[in-house]
Amino acid sequence: MSSDSLIELSGITKTYGKGDAEFKALSGIDLNISKGEFVAVMGPSGSGKSTLMNLLGCLDTPTAGTYRFQGISIENLSKDQRSLIRRHSLGFIFQGFNLLARTSALENVELPLLYRGYSRKQRHEMAREALASVGIADKEVNTPAELSGGQQQRVAIARAIVTEPGTLFADEPTGNLDSKTTVEIMNLLCRLNTERGISVIMVTHEDDVAAYAKRIVRVRDGLIESDIQTP
Repeated sequence: MSSDSLIELSGITKTYGKGDAEFKALSGIDLNISKGEFVAVMGPSGSGKSTLMNLLGCLDTPTAGTYRFQGISIENLSKDQRSLIRRHSLGFIFQGFNLLARTSALENVELPLLYRGYSRKQRHEMAREALASVGIADKEVNTPAELSGGQQQRVAIARAIVTEPGTLFADEPTGNLDSKTTVEIMNLLCRLNTERGISVIMVTHEDDVAAYAKRIVRVRDGLIESDIQTP
Protein backbone atom coordinates (compact mmCIF):
# COMPACT_ATOMS: atom_id res chain seq x y z
CA MET A 1 0.00 0.00 0.00
CA SER A 2 1.39 3.43 -0.94
CA SER A 3 1.63 6.13 1.72
CA ASP A 4 -0.98 8.29 -0.04
CA SER A 5 -3.55 5.48 -0.27
CA LEU A 6 -6.82 6.25 1.52
CA ILE A 7 -9.22 3.52 0.44
CA GLU A 8 -8.61 0.11 -1.10
CA LEU A 9 -11.56 -2.12 -1.98
CA SER A 10 -11.02 -5.58 -3.42
CA GLY A 11 -13.81 -7.95 -4.45
CA ILE A 12 -16.40 -6.23 -2.25
CA THR A 13 -19.85 -7.82 -2.26
CA LYS A 14 -22.88 -7.03 -0.13
CA THR A 15 -25.90 -9.32 0.06
CA TYR A 16 -29.15 -8.68 1.91
CA GLY A 17 -31.79 -11.25 2.82
CA LYS A 18 -31.78 -15.02 2.30
CA GLY A 19 -33.33 -17.57 -0.02
CA ASP A 20 -35.83 -16.14 -2.48
CA ALA A 21 -35.52 -12.74 -0.79
CA GLU A 22 -31.76 -12.56 -1.32
CA PHE A 23 -30.57 -9.40 -3.02
CA LYS A 24 -26.98 -8.67 -4.02
CA ALA A 25 -26.48 -4.91 -3.71
CA LEU A 26 -22.76 -5.05 -4.59
CA SER A 27 -21.40 -7.73 -6.87
CA GLY A 28 -17.62 -7.39 -6.70
CA ILE A 29 -16.27 -3.86 -6.34
CA ASP A 30 -12.60 -2.99 -6.80
CA LEU A 31 -11.77 0.64 -6.04
CA ASN A 32 -8.73 2.62 -4.91
CA ILE A 33 -8.91 6.23 -3.71
CA SER A 34 -5.89 8.30 -2.73
CA LYS A 35 -5.68 10.88 0.03
CA GLY A 36 -6.75 14.33 -1.11
CA GLU A 37 -9.01 13.18 -3.94
CA PHE A 38 -12.49 14.60 -4.61
CA VAL A 39 -14.59 11.70 -5.93
CA ALA A 40 -18.23 11.75 -7.00
CA VAL A 41 -20.15 8.46 -6.90
CA MET A 42 -23.11 8.32 -9.29
CA GLY A 43 -25.68 5.76 -10.35
CA PRO A 44 -29.43 5.21 -10.75
CA SER A 45 -31.67 4.18 -7.85
CA GLY A 46 -30.89 0.62 -6.83
CA SER A 47 -27.44 0.73 -8.43
CA GLY A 48 -25.63 0.08 -5.15
CA LYS A 49 -24.11 3.55 -4.68
CA SER A 50 -25.73 4.11 -1.27
CA THR A 51 -24.64 0.66 -0.08
CA LEU A 52 -21.12 1.44 -1.30
CA MET A 53 -21.09 4.74 0.61
CA ASN A 54 -22.29 3.04 3.79
CA LEU A 55 -19.40 0.59 3.52
CA LEU A 56 -16.85 3.31 2.75
CA GLY A 57 -18.10 5.35 5.71
CA CYS A 58 -17.68 2.36 8.08
CA LEU A 59 -21.43 2.33 8.72
CA ASP A 60 -21.71 -1.26 7.45
CA THR A 61 -19.48 -4.21 6.61
CA PRO A 62 -19.23 -6.20 3.35
CA THR A 63 -20.47 -9.76 2.92
CA ALA A 64 -17.18 -10.66 1.22
CA GLY A 65 -14.04 -8.95 0.01
CA THR A 66 -11.54 -6.64 1.72
CA TYR A 67 -11.75 -2.96 2.63
CA ARG A 68 -8.63 -1.19 3.83
CA PHE A 69 -8.95 2.38 5.13
CA GLN A 70 -5.54 4.01 5.58
CA GLY A 71 -4.11 0.52 5.78
CA ILE A 72 -6.60 -0.76 8.39
CA SER A 73 -8.73 -3.76 7.42
CA ILE A 74 -12.27 -2.62 8.13
CA GLU A 75 -14.27 -5.74 7.34
CA ASN A 76 -13.22 -7.58 10.52
CA LEU A 77 -13.64 -4.71 12.96
CA SER A 78 -16.35 -4.65 15.61
CA LYS A 79 -19.12 -2.05 15.57
CA ASP A 80 -17.34 -0.12 18.34
CA GLN A 81 -14.03 -0.17 16.46
CA ARG A 82 -15.70 1.15 13.31
CA SER A 83 -17.37 3.83 15.43
CA LEU A 84 -13.95 4.99 16.63
CA ILE A 85 -12.73 5.34 13.04
CA ARG A 86 -15.81 7.36 12.12
CA ARG A 87 -15.36 9.58 15.16
CA HIS A 88 -11.68 10.29 14.64
CA SER A 89 -11.16 10.16 10.87
CA LEU A 90 -14.45 10.86 9.08
CA GLY A 91 -16.98 13.65 8.68
CA PHE A 92 -20.49 13.23 7.26
CA ILE A 93 -22.76 15.66 5.38
CA PHE A 94 -26.34 14.71 4.49
CA GLN A 95 -29.04 15.95 2.15
CA GLY A 96 -31.39 16.63 5.08
CA PHE A 97 -28.78 18.53 7.15
CA ASN A 98 -29.61 16.45 10.30
CA LEU A 99 -29.36 19.42 12.67
CA LEU A 100 -31.00 19.51 16.11
CA ALA A 101 -34.03 21.78 15.71
CA ARG A 102 -34.08 23.61 19.06
CA THR A 103 -30.31 23.98 19.26
CA SER A 104 -28.21 26.94 18.12
CA ALA A 105 -25.79 26.69 15.22
CA LEU A 106 -22.87 26.85 17.65
CA GLU A 107 -24.25 24.02 19.80
CA ASN A 108 -24.96 21.90 16.72
CA VAL A 109 -21.34 22.26 15.60
CA GLU A 110 -20.09 21.45 19.12
CA LEU A 111 -21.88 18.08 19.21
CA PRO A 112 -19.02 15.89 17.88
CA LEU A 113 -16.66 17.50 20.39
CA LEU A 114 -18.80 16.41 23.36
CA TYR A 115 -17.74 12.82 22.73
CA ARG A 116 -14.07 13.77 22.83
CA GLY A 117 -13.94 15.29 26.27
CA TYR A 118 -13.10 18.87 25.29
CA SER A 119 -13.85 21.59 27.84
CA ARG A 120 -16.74 23.96 27.25
CA LYS A 121 -14.31 26.75 26.41
CA GLN A 122 -12.44 24.56 23.90
CA ARG A 123 -15.71 23.44 22.28
CA HIS A 124 -16.85 27.05 21.87
CA GLU A 125 -13.54 28.12 20.33
CA MET A 126 -13.36 25.19 17.88
CA ALA A 127 -17.03 25.51 16.86
CA ARG A 128 -16.69 29.27 16.28
CA GLU A 129 -13.62 28.68 14.13
CA ALA A 130 -15.49 26.03 12.08
CA LEU A 131 -18.48 28.35 11.57
CA ALA A 132 -16.15 31.14 10.46
CA SER A 133 -14.42 28.82 8.00
CA VAL A 134 -17.74 28.12 6.24
CA GLY A 135 -18.75 31.79 6.18
CA ILE A 136 -21.44 32.02 8.86
CA ALA A 137 -19.64 33.30 11.96
CA ASP A 138 -22.54 35.72 12.51
CA LYS A 139 -25.15 32.94 12.79
CA GLU A 140 -23.88 31.07 15.86
CA VAL A 141 -26.92 31.85 18.05
CA ASN A 142 -29.53 31.05 15.38
CA THR A 143 -31.51 27.81 15.39
CA PRO A 144 -32.03 25.88 12.13
CA ALA A 145 -35.56 27.35 11.75
CA GLU A 146 -33.97 30.80 11.58
CA LEU A 147 -31.53 29.81 8.82
CA SER A 148 -31.91 29.32 5.07
CA GLY A 149 -31.27 25.89 3.56
CA GLY A 150 -27.82 26.95 2.44
CA GLN A 151 -26.97 28.29 5.89
CA GLN A 152 -28.19 25.06 7.48
CA GLN A 153 -25.94 23.04 5.19
CA ARG A 154 -23.02 25.31 6.11
CA VAL A 155 -23.70 24.56 9.78
CA ALA A 156 -23.76 20.85 8.92
CA ILE A 157 -20.44 21.17 7.07
CA ALA A 158 -18.94 23.07 10.02
CA ARG A 159 -20.08 20.24 12.31
CA ALA A 160 -18.49 17.70 9.96
CA ILE A 161 -15.11 19.46 9.90
CA VAL A 162 -14.89 20.68 13.50
CA THR A 163 -12.99 17.53 14.51
CA GLU A 164 -10.58 18.07 11.59
CA PRO A 165 -11.27 14.76 9.82
CA GLY A 166 -9.12 13.73 6.89
CA THR A 167 -12.12 12.51 4.90
CA LEU A 168 -15.60 13.92 4.27
CA PHE A 169 -18.51 11.81 3.04
CA ALA A 170 -21.25 13.88 1.42
CA ASP A 171 -24.58 12.17 0.61
CA GLU A 172 -26.52 14.30 -1.90
CA PRO A 173 -25.26 17.46 -0.13
CA THR A 174 -27.15 19.80 -2.48
CA GLY A 175 -30.31 17.75 -2.88
CA ASN A 176 -32.47 20.22 -0.91
CA LEU A 177 -30.88 23.41 -2.25
CA ASP A 178 -31.63 25.78 -5.11
CA SER A 179 -29.17 26.17 -7.97
CA LYS A 180 -27.48 29.35 -6.65
CA THR A 181 -26.96 27.84 -3.18
CA THR A 182 -25.78 24.58 -4.77
CA VAL A 183 -22.94 26.48 -6.45
CA GLU A 184 -21.98 28.11 -3.12
CA ILE A 185 -21.94 24.80 -1.23
CA MET A 186 -19.98 23.00 -3.96
CA ASN A 187 -17.41 25.80 -4.07
CA LEU A 188 -17.07 25.46 -0.30
CA LEU A 189 -16.46 21.70 -0.57
CA CYS A 190 -13.89 22.32 -3.32
CA ARG A 191 -12.12 24.84 -1.10
CA LEU A 192 -11.98 22.39 1.81
CA ASN A 193 -10.53 19.82 -0.58
CA THR A 194 -7.89 22.05 -2.17
CA GLU A 195 -6.94 24.30 0.75
CA ARG A 196 -7.16 21.83 3.63
CA GLY A 197 -6.37 18.67 1.72
CA ILE A 198 -9.55 16.98 2.97
CA SER A 199 -10.53 13.96 0.87
CA VAL A 200 -14.16 14.32 -0.31
CA ILE A 201 -16.31 11.37 -1.40
CA MET A 202 -19.74 12.47 -2.55
CA VAL A 203 -22.87 10.69 -3.75
CA THR A 204 -24.95 12.69 -6.22
CA HIS A 205 -27.37 12.02 -9.08
CA GLU A 206 -26.80 15.45 -10.61
CA ASP A 207 -24.24 15.77 -13.42
CA ASP A 208 -23.62 19.46 -12.76
CA VAL A 209 -22.80 18.72 -9.12
CA ALA A 210 -20.58 15.74 -10.00
CA ALA A 211 -18.64 18.02 -12.36
CA TYR A 212 -17.07 19.75 -9.33
CA ALA A 213 -15.30 16.50 -8.43
CA LYS A 214 -11.93 15.55 -9.90
CA ARG A 215 -13.07 11.99 -10.53
CA ILE A 216 -16.48 10.41 -11.24
CA VAL A 217 -17.22 6.77 -10.41
CA ARG A 218 -20.46 5.42 -11.88
CA VAL A 219 -22.13 2.39 -10.30
CA ARG A 220 -24.73 0.20 -11.99
CA ASP A 221 -26.18 -3.15 -10.92
CA GLY A 222 -23.71 -3.44 -8.04
CA LEU A 223 -20.64 -2.98 -10.23
CA ILE A 224 -18.46 -0.06 -11.24
CA GLU A 225 -19.56 0.90 -14.74
CA SER A 226 -16.98 3.64 -15.29
CA ASP A 227 -14.26 5.49 -13.41
CA ILE A 228 -12.97 8.66 -15.08
CA GLN A 229 -10.87 11.68 -14.14
CA THR A 230 -12.65 14.96 -14.91
CA PRO A 231 -10.94 17.64 -17.03
